[in-house]
Amino acid sequence: MSTWRILQKSVKVAHNMGWKYIAFRSVYELNRRTGRLKKRFPESPAITKYLSLERWKNQEAKFFFSGKDELKVPRHPDAVIAARYEMIREGKLSLFNGKVANLGLDYNWMKNPDSGFVYQADKHWTEINDYSREAGDIKFVWEKARFAYLYDIIRYDYHFNVDCSPFVLNDILSWIKANKVNCGPHYKCSQEISLRVLNWTFALHYYRNSEHLTEAVFEQIQHAIYWQLHHVYENINFSRIAVRNNHAITETLALYLGGLLYPDFPGAKIWKENGRKWFIQEILYQIYPDGTYLQFSMNYHRVVVQLLTWAFRLAKLNGEEFPDAVTDRARKSLGFLRSCMNDSDGWLPNYGANDGALFFPLNNQQYRDYRPQLQALATLLDIDPGFPETYEDVYWYGQMPGEDRQLAAEGQDGLFIYPDGGYYICREEDTLTFMRCGNHRDRPSQADNLHLDIWYKGENILIDAGSYKYNTNEQTLRYFMGTASHNTVMLEDFDQMEKGPRFIWYNWTQCRNAVLYEKKDEYVWEGAISAFQHAGADIIHRRVVKKKKGQPLWKVEDYIMNKPVQMRMHQLWHTTLPEAINWRAVDVDKKIIREEERPGVHSSLYGLKEESREIVFTTDQHAIITEISLI
Repeated sequence: MSTWRILQKSVKVAHNMGWKYIAFRSVYELNRRTGRLKKRFPESPAITKYLSLERWKNQEAKFFFSGKDELKVPRHPDAVIAARYEMIREGKLSLFNGKVANLGLDYNWMKNPDSGFVYQADKHWTEINDYSREAGDIKFVWEKARFAYLYDIIRYDYHFNVDCSPFVLNDILSWIKANKVNCGPHYKCSQEISLRVLNWTFALHYYRNSEHLTEAVFEQIQHAIYWQLHHVYENINFSRIAVRNNHAITETLALYLGGLLYPDFPGAKIWKENGRKWFIQEILYQIYPDGTYLQFSMNYHRVVVQLLTWAFRLAKLNGEEFPDAVTDRARKSLGFLRSCMNDSDGWLPNYGANDGALFFPLNNQQYRDYRPQLQALATLLDIDPGFPETYEDVYWYGQMPGEDRQLAAEGQDGLFIYPDGGYYICREEDTLTFMRCGNHRDRPSQADNLHLDIWYKGENILIDAGSYKYNTNEQTLRYFMGTASHNTVMLEDFDQMEKGPRFIWYNWTQCRNAVLYEKKDEYVWEGAISAFQHAGADIIHRRVVKKKKGQPLWKVEDYIMNKPVQMRMHQLWHTTLPEAINWRAVDVDKKIIREEERPGVHSSLYGLKEESREIVFTTDQHAIITEISLI
């Protein structure tokens, strides 16, 4: 690549991300390479008793519960809970809520179960490469170490009245023994550290009265918690400036709750004060005024819903509260996600990055069922999301279901418009039509503008292919992050935006106009974006979707303005139910375009590839008009 081309790309990154980002990343990388960053994170500090077990038990800070004897969760010792527990006891783990991996009883915390690569436990975290081809996707190493699986063990303990405290505490101690402070892959990501601390904290409170939680055990755990929170605080600017997404919300919340729940730790007061301040700032920045989320991802938005639930509930229990503006963003988030939901199973479009994250699994529902997490937050906010049952999460957070809550209007049928995020939803009794035409003032992770998702009688007919993995070969990465895996249009093999390294895109797509309105016999959505800037100047993709009222009939019109003459346009569709769909496509001259059906792949769960079908219509003209009807 020429020096001029490199300079052009650098200017685009600076324009998109801002000079503050560029300056911070440059200084941060310089400090990492020179070893200055390493000095701020001491390796293997001597075991110090910052907090005694007795002091911790008697401190004023309140958690969701004060031990398992206080819980009022209705007991249901069912087979699902038992099966999950037995699987874990056998050394197996459901990775990213999907494929079950046999990790073994003598688990090596440094080994990537996907690639087999073993990280060096003695290497300082600043020297760990988290995008190594040889090592593979580091998320596979992190998955067990965030300790979300403890909730399956704790739920088994509670529902079957079997003391699992030795198992849980021994696993925590095993991790502590294997991981020197600030060394190895598990200190590479402050969000993973934050989740580990929160999940350990949940387990400690559940087993606070266990005879197995001895002073000696607690001494090791409190030491590890302190240094992990210390690490998060010292590195917080990386997530708040360089990353600025759900990582920053997780880490600032961990600092607030760490200071709140462990007030005797050195620095706890400043963690709590700054953590709360930064958490508020991140919520108000990252959740747009209409309730949509800057990562343009359904699952990452649910992540924030879970974090808000912890924040609101623990603040209230300890006599604190958040500003009304934060509460309003939480309410708006619930409304948006509820409007995108398929009512029969709680699933949402697999839109945006989906890494399988479900931080606090406190129910038996399938991973893609959003109802339990939305209901837990809704209960805190006195909102009834309109679900037919009360899920277990509500009780674990120390709440009780009520009958006087306001029904969320977003659970009803109608048209829903979210201009800040650029989402447009049409809900009917049997159909859900989901469309996006948005601006990008924050970094997009997928080239998926003007994507169309269609649901009929509870089935996702036209799907989003998902994410698969964040660290895989270039071709696969580009497919899942790029335009090819979405129900929209490509020019030749050009994505809507130009792919850069890792999570970087150049030439962000921007909305030119978008409207959703109702006519006598149909609903009409019109949207246009600037796109394909690396393929030609001033290219506009305009899409019109017409939905026949009360019938599974859609007409999709795609127009490419200023299309380079030599380039063909491809209209792409992804489905797992090709036999249920009838197609008829024509070009601008009303000549029929024959469909090309070919094998496809999608990833409903992170790390898994599943078979699907791709339907492609191609023309050298500037328009494709397609009628879609469902049998």
